[in-house]
Amino acid sequence: MIFLTAEQSMSRLFDLDWQLVADASLMIIAIFVLFLIMSFFLFNPARKLMNDRKEKIRGELQTAKQDMEEAGRLKQEYEARLKEIDKEAEAILGEARKRALNNENQIVAEAKEEAARILERARVEAELEKQKVSDEVKREIIAVAAVMAGKVVSASIDTTVQNQLIDDTLKEMGEKTWLS
Repeated sequence: MIFLTAEQSMSRLFDLDWQLVADASLMIIAIFVLFLIMSFFLFNPARKLMNDRKEKIRGELQTAKQDMEEAGRLKQEYEARLKEIDKEAEAILGEARKRALNNENQIVAEAKEEAARILERARVEAELEKQKVSDEVKREIIAVAAVMAGKVVSASIDTTVQNQLIDDTLKEMGEKTWLS
């Protein structure tokens, strides 16, 4: 009986018996239980790991977005500060230019005053020198007059000779002496 006929073995292959259905049901239940156990020990931790990673990435993206917004705000703030600094620098430079211009005007005024003092001193010195020359001329005239008087007395000569002596003396002194 071990040998079944080909017809019997073929009919049994496609024939569903209760044993086959029970084995198939048991196998489906075993696979389902195995799936539940694997889901609990393997898939759930993997899902949890994936969800945690997804949340971490979402948090990092949120933080990056906030950092970008903060960086944009800081950039605008610094640009505003730079504009204020530029305005302050211009104001400081303008003030420095005004001070420099005032100093320049003050130095020019002092230089003009000093030049006026120097010119006044030179004029006074020229006056003194002119007075000194004038005094020397007077002394020379007195000396000439004394010499002439001595010649007149010693020679006891007449008026034509005296006039001749005066003209000669004046020519010796020169016309410039009398003009200045």
